[in-house]
Amino acid sequence: MARPIKETPILYGEDARRFEERMKEHRRVSQEERARIKANYEALIATANF
Repeated sequence: MARPIKETPILYGEDARRFEERMKEHRRVSQEERARIKANYEALIATANF
């Protein structure tokens, strides 16, 4: 039987501020990286048994 999932910790103070700032940042992804991700996705979907 699986173990119960623990509660997600709540961030306070400086940790919360840093986390929020990181979530606002938009990471740029190159066209090559985007193509690699899409190829991996397509390969995964092709092997999935739905």
